[in-house]
Amino acid sequence: MTVLFAALKRRTLITAAALLAAPAIGLAQTPVKFQLDWRFEGPAALFLAAQAKGYYKAAGLDVSIDAGNGSGGTVTRVASGSYDMGFADLAALMEFHANNPDAPNKPVAVMMVYNNTPAAVLALKKSGITKPADLSGRKLGAPGFDAGRKAFPIFAKANGISGVQWTSMDPPLRETMLVRGDIEAITGFSFTSILNLEARGVKPAEIVVLPYGEHGVKLYGNVIIASEKMVKENPAAIKAFLSAFLKGAKEVMANPDASIEYVKARDGIINVDLEKRRLRLAIDAVVASPDARAEGFGVVVPGRLALMASQVSDAFGTKTRIDPTKVWTDAYLPAKAELAILPPKQ
Repeated sequence: MTVLFAALKRRTLITAAALLAAPAIGLAQTPVKFQLDWRFEGPAALFLAAQAKGYYKAAGLDVSIDAGNGSGGTVTRVASGSYDMGFADLAALMEFHANNPDAPNKPVAVMMVYNNTPAAVLALKKSGITKPADLSGRKLGAPGFDAGRKAFPIFAKANGISGVQWTSMDPPLRETMLVRGDIEAITGFSFTSILNLEARGVKPAEIVVLPYGEHGVKLYGNVIIASEKMVKENPAAIKAFLSAFLKGAKEVMANPDASIEYVKARDGIINVDLEKRRLRLAIDAVVASPDARAEGFGVVVPGRLALMASQVSDAFGTKTRIDPTKVWTDAYLPAKAELAILPPKQ
């Protein structure tokens, strides 16, 4: 009886200890607030997959992912402390650094995702625009904060374009005004504007696309950013996030169509077929682009980064010159083998 009582007592103590330990496991999950650059559209699957598959959680992170309304807003919110990490255009991050040199919590880029900027000039064939030189003296339109519009001076310089007249509008009106003939060309992310034009009845054969990356402008695109506070206080969480993200992104690129279910789970009214196309376009154009394959996923080439910093300083008219070493760090990148996530070349 004494032996039985002792065994029961041990079991009770073990059970009690397990119950006491259970909340601690929950508390070990580091909260990370993450903001995208835009709405829950196809490319968001790259981030949502790791959440849906539990990869962030397995890495000890409690990650929440919110939609954004533009890279500039994402950079500002991470800088303000409202978010710990985000996804934003590198040029927008550079601009923030150069215009806010004394800001206390400037974000830093920790992983390259869009090796090439998605920015492009789009026109309709009936306009007679078929190459960059045809844009001289034309009426172009885009929202004032559009990445392609802000970087257009770089595109213009590289292609000898002059005399462009700009019209500003809210994002939903950009493609509509082009179709109506109010403007002759627009700037925008290629994989967004192409599909928006098709949704307005324009046939693919009627669209002219002039990607910046194919016309002398080798700007980097979107990066994962982390707040200065997170860099100082929890670098391990940044490393864990990037490793978990890579697992999910690799699976998305291997099977993009199925991955749209992660996006639909966050926005039930999306057009699934349209977002499948948008995701595939994004992967082909800027994630697994020829430049990304040559340089490697997730990293940057110092010389190319320095040139971009100089070009953005000039084109954006920043208060101070951009220091590329202040906006980018590879200190939290996983090993090269772990970064090898690009799908085989078709």
